[in-house]
Amino acid sequence: MTAVIRSEFALALNQVATERGIDPSVVLDTIKAAILAAYRKDYGTAVDIENLDVVINPDTGEAKVLKDKKDITPPGFGRIAAQTAKQVILQRIREAEKKAIIADYSSRIGTITNGMILRFDGSNIIVDIGRAEAVMPPSEQIPTDHYRLNQRLTFYIEGIKETIHGNQIIVSRAHKNLIAGLFQREVPEVATGAVVIKEIAREAGGRSKIAVFSNQPGVDPVGSCVGQKGVRVQAVINEIGGMEKVDIIQWNEDPKLFIQSALSPAKDIEVILDEKKKTAEALISSDQLSLAIGKDGQNVRLAGKLTGWRIDIKPKETTSPSSAQPTDKIKAVKKTKKTEEKKEKKE
Repeated sequence: MTAVIRSEFALALNQVATERGIDPSVVLDTIKAAILAAYRKDYGTAVDIENLDVVINPDTGEAKVLKDKKDITPPGFGRIAAQTAKQVILQRIREAEKKAIIADYSSRIGTITNGMILRFDGSNIIVDIGRAEAVMPPSEQIPTDHYRLNQRLTFYIEGIKETIHGNQIIVSRAHKNLIAGLFQREVPEVATGAVVIKEIAREAGGRSKIAVFSNQPGVDPVGSCVGQKGVRVQAVINEIGGMEKVDIIQWNEDPKLFIQSALSPAKDIEVILDEKKKTAEALISSDQLSLAIGKDGQNVRLAGKLTGWRIDIKPKETTSPSSAQPTDKIKAVKKTKKTEEKKEKKE
């Protein structure tokens, strides 16, 4: 006796296969596996399962259980097989959907996306990013941000991590490339490639330095990123919480000039390079020292990350030893002459 899967069910399976992007042959193989699983559950003790085969008519959905090419389908087995097949198919569809989602977001690693905070899982934050949920661990959160439920933000898709619960999409608010993605969104010149972001150094929530370069004559890379009255850079700052400072610096092939720019807002800087050790000695006037060093050394630290050089800050000497010595001698001579003149008057 044959087990018949209703034609409506077969049509529904074909429709689901089309919608989910699954090959029909995969669906049929899934049904076969489900029917064998159902048969094994109820009749497996008396029959050698390894010698069983399932044949399905892809047009009518009619299914038969065969042993040595003989039909051994039990009476009333069709309803059981259909129910089991349905459960297995739904499970396979969910698995296929998960694989498709992971494949989609794998191709989007390194880009930014909009998302909404769904819930807090301990120190982790679960984010709705569209077709999937992503995780933002503590290390990828901006320390100065105050996250709340249903808050909509922009996130950087950092990667996909394998866990015991399956693959997890990791997003970040602290990654330096979030800044690059935001400038690409806010600045048309960056989006078109007329302005290139060469390097970024970032301490999330504190300060970022971004080095830009123009590929197109007549295009000011710094001015393009700043925007009229600072509107473009301010849009980026607002998106990362409004507390973080962003310095936009023009990239230069000459390391001396690049280091001078990277130490901004400090000015009047003399740079001495040691090519072998990849170190730079920056001589700065005393009134510019605090600006060059920054709070807790942040400015010089970020400048070093941006340029790739280890930068030592030293104050400029206002007077050299060679010029100070003659002046002291002149003062001593004048003092001696005055003493002698006083003695002559007393005598």
